[in-house]
Amino acid sequence: MRAARHVFGAEPTDVELYDFLLSRSCELIDRAAESPAVPASRSAGSSTARRPNPKRAARQAAKETNRARPSTAAQASLAAAREETAARASCDRSRRRRQKADEDWARRRQRAKRRHRGR
Repeated sequence: MRAARHVFGAEPTDVELYDFLLSRSCELIDRAAESPAVPASRSAGSSTARRPNPKRAARQAAKETNRARPSTAAQASLAAAREETAARASCDRSRRRRQKADEDWARRRQRAKRRHRGR
């Protein structure tokens, strides 16, 4: 499942929503297609699985309730897209930081060479 988000601001009227769907739904679909896919959850009513030990089931249920999960697959997809964007931005920042450090080092070396040139 894939998802994309569009923030309308105030609650859009039906006319505004219809106009948005006619004019910009293609780019929203394209953004959803570019976002990372999240597998859709399966139904929990599977009859082939054995019944777990009640204490183990209670422990697992408590563990699941303490774990923070998005409520829908669409939210999970949006979260994955946000994480991907954050990771890309982090890589870009570290690359720029390294590049700036290299430039600063080269500038210091050049300045030191200019100072020693007169000897």
